[in-house]
Amino acid sequence: MHIGISTSCADHSIPPGTVARMVEEAGFETVMFGEHTHIPAARETPYPGGDGTLPAGYERLHDLFVVLTLAAVATTRVKLGTGILQVVQRDPILTAKAVASVDLISSGRMLLVTGSSWNLDEMRNHGTDPATRYELLDERVLAMREIWTSDEATFHGRFVNFDRIWSWPKPVQDPMRVWVGGNSPGSEERALRAGTGWAPLHVPGMPDRVRAHVDHAAAEGLATSVIGVAGPLSAQTIEDYSEAGAERWLHYIEMTPDEGEFTTEVERLVGVAAEFTGAA
Repeated sequence: MHIGISTSCADHSIPPGTVARMVEEAGFETVMFGEHTHIPAARETPYPGGDGTLPAGYERLHDLFVVLTLAAVATTRVKLGTGILQVVQRDPILTAKAVASVDLISSGRMLLVTGSSWNLDEMRNHGTDPATRYELLDERVLAMREIWTSDEATFHGRFVNFDRIWSWPKPVQDPMRVWVGGNSPGSEERALRAGTGWAPLHVPGMPDRVRAHVDHAAAEGLATSVIGVAGPLSAQTIEDYSEAGAERWLHYIEMTPDEGEFTTEVERLVGVAAEFTGAA
């Protein structure tokens, strides 16, 4: 079980390079960063957590690939993840190039987690119909995987179409793994169909759902892996996901301008991780 931290970076928070170095120096395997291109001021979609109130600062987030690049050049070991990359709001050809570029400059440390998003108003502003976002996600992920693996890539779908394109760089990782995030019905099937793994957000009962997904994939002879995201900060939470078959668990820390506040949360995770591994 690999343990990491999920957070975000904005124009008022700790800089991405500093965040990544702090996570690396604490000994954790992964740091993941979220993205929103914007937040509609007249948003009707409630935030899918707590009482539905949007956390402060989501409208101020840096561009995700700028964050990942700064984190890459500031570190040497920690893996750099997206939590999540909003692929239903992105051009797949441009995104495939950006992912491959970060993987190259980081010497293969990119972890790509994507999903169908929750903010319907935001995706509409990108020309995405929420009613077809799951099919769009499938095609864009599959198209990117084709670009990464083929010197001359072709893809024909309902939403994504291109013939015989050249696009470099290619990722260092071969294959470039893609975790499809989401808790909605069918998320596991989308992860098996389009990605190489599943990244659900913690809710009560999720470890049991993870176990069922891992068992189903094994029974069908399908490769998969699971990244568990958030949940109570305890050794028992990590143990629950580990026993269910997850390979990673990420502790969520809200972005902050206060390095001391962030350090306190990191140190809490250090203690819990030590308890989980029996080192405490």
